[in-house]
Amino acid sequence: MQQKQLGLLSLMAAVVGTIVGGAAFNLPSDMAAVAGSGPVILAWVITGIGMLALALVFQNLSLRKPELSGGIYSYARAGFGPFIGFNSAWGYWIASILGIVAFVTLFFQTLSYFFPVFGEGDNLPSLVGGILFVLLFHWLVARGIREAAIINVLTTVAKLIPIVLFLLIVLFAFERDVFTADLWGEGSFSWKAVGQQVKDTMLVTLWAFVGIEGAIVLSGRAKRVKDVGVATIVGLIGTLAIYLLISVLSTGILSQAELAALPEPSMAYVLKAVVGPWGAVLIVIGLMVSITGGMLSWYLVTVEIPYVAAKDGVFPTRFAQVNQNGTPIASLWWSTIITLAFVGIVYVSASTYQKVYSMASVAILIPYLLSALYQLKLVLTRETYLNDGRKTRDLWISLFATGYSLWTLYAAGLSYLLLVSVVYGVGLVMYLWVQRRQGRAALGKWDWIVVGLIVVAALAAISNGLV
Repeated sequence: MQQKQLGLLSLMAAVVGTIVGGAAFNLPSDMAAVAGSGPVILAWVITGIGMLALALVFQNLSLRKPELSGGIYSYARAGFGPFIGFNSAWGYWIASILGIVAFVTLFFQTLSYFFPVFGEGDNLPSLVGGILFVLLFHWLVARGIREAAIINVLTTVAKLIPIVLFLLIVLFAFERDVFTADLWGEGSFSWKAVGQQVKDTMLVTLWAFVGIEGAIVLSGRAKRVKDVGVATIVGLIGTLAIYLLISVLSTGILSQAELAALPEPSMAYVLKAVVGPWGAVLIVIGLMVSITGGMLSWYLVTVEIPYVAAKDGVFPTRFAQVNQNGTPIASLWWSTIITLAFVGIVYVSASTYQKVYSMASVAILIPYLLSALYQLKLVLTRETYLNDGRKTRDLWISLFATGYSLWTLYAAGLSYLLLVSVVYGVGLVMYLWVQRRQGRAALGKWDWIVVGLIVVAALAAISNGLV
């Protein structure tokens, strides 16, 4: 039985700690690379509405289905069966691992500000450092979920300090003329150009919010079920305000072209343009603290998903093993091994931070979409909605969340969808193996359609040289 160890503060730290990682510190250049000030604002409005809808879906499901303590994985399984539930768990697990790898890459790329030997975070010194970095967090989580959560609260507070200072300083240095010069990007205003710019920002804004479900995944360890939803909504609103201010205020300091050309972390160079070198040092240190906290949050969430899935029989049973500290130790070890393998792949392929986080974002969209569809299913079947006046409200929320997830998958582009399908294809092999060992019927008639889509997409990715 899981220990009910986490209170509201720890759950809020899990949400904010997972969301506010490295993405916040590179928003100025990531957004300016594809959009002007106006489309950036529109992108955050769309993402804010979409993510608020998803957060309300997570909150609502945590209250209506408190017995589903695996959160985002459990919703897919309860709504659409073991095979779809497995794919949600598998996709979320791999996406979380890719998120950790993205943090490792960005950490050593940032560290090169002080120690140039680390280059772009994809060379041999970064590989060695990344391996040691990952093993450090493995050790921390192995000591116990509660102890790791306490450290996460401290790092979450520490990472917010330089961000708040950045916002205060840049607010007073904001120049309206600079902001309006690139309001709608290059050329004159047109809805087509603005729409394309907004579309091109979707993976950036999504990555900035990946982790919103952090408290949901850890709901089985929450002291009070109601705290899960509160932590999710408060974390979302606070983070949205931070992201919007970072993106908009930066466009009042440097032009779009200047922001797009900034190295990572771009926030450091924006502040440097206002106050000098000490501003860059402050942000670089803040980013390193942020990545440290983000890594810990991601690790907490990453090891939980296979553990819960194993208890339900869709992952190998060994993933349900825990150590004397209550940590899912088998899940932790496999998560670490796969993470280290991906760190090595980044070194060999010289993949960028942006490419890794884009893959993670697309992979995690599937579990998001399935959660929204499960909420929609509950409304349409009236399950838990007998004599409940909130049916219409929740119908609209689930439709918004579903629409946002589908729109973002479209905006991601075909290449990333095909690439991620290979990941799901590997998971298919493991699922069939587990079901065979347990003597269960592996697939239903509708499941075969999903299998066909995964296999065709994976083969297309391989034949087009995307892998």
